[in-house]
Amino acid sequence: MTRDTAKPPLLIFDCDGVLVDSEPIASRVLAEALSEIGFPLGPQQAIERYTGISLAAVLAAVEAEWQRPLPADFSATLAERDRAAFRAELQAMPGVARVLAGLPHARCVASSGSLDKIRHNLALTGLLDFFAPHVFSAEMVTHGKPAPDLFLLAAARMHSPPARCIVIEDSVAGVSAACAAGMRVLGFCGGGHARPELADALRAAGAREIFTRMSDLPALLAG
Repeated sequence: MTRDTAKPPLLIFDCDGVLVDSEPIASRVLAEALSEIGFPLGPQQAIERYTGISLAAVLAAVEAEWQRPLPADFSATLAERDRAAFRAELQAMPGVARVLAGLPHARCVASSGSLDKIRHNLALTGLLDFFAPHVFSAEMVTHGKPAPDLFLLAAARMHSPPARCIVIEDSVAGVSAACAAGMRVLGFCGGGHARPELADALRAAGAREIFTRMSDLPALLAG
């Protein structure tokens, strides 16, 4: 009989900044949209403040900072602008498709984006078939990252105990969420938004190992 400990662990991937190189695009679009309506924000500020958290949390933070509401149609308008920019520019993270094709592990996606956005971006970059139907969104839980709820939901739906899960994340919020869920977490710093200080920030948040190339993931999993 095969021992359970011999089974590969469940891999839980964040989407934006891990599977697809979307953070520079999304941060630029967000900064432009907010600046146009009197909430001045630069793309790098958007990356530093809001990477890894849900849009609802981002917009709540903006309104709290400026002490006034955003237009009622802001979320819908932003989603349209995101889609247009992603269609024109979005790419899968270099090497990720080849790595996914070669991994024997069960896998899923757990991301702060809306379910529609996650699936759209994965389909746009040819990655959806590696995960569907196992795609989980912060929309499905009460508390998004850095709370552990989303990762715990993913583990439960995939019938894997948290201790048998490995999370691949690129944000402090995501690493914190994975650690709070009792999961091993690998910090990825290969996205277009990653600055030199990101590795130290992810390590301080609890990432066991840091890597910058998807081609290095199989060796980390085997270690």
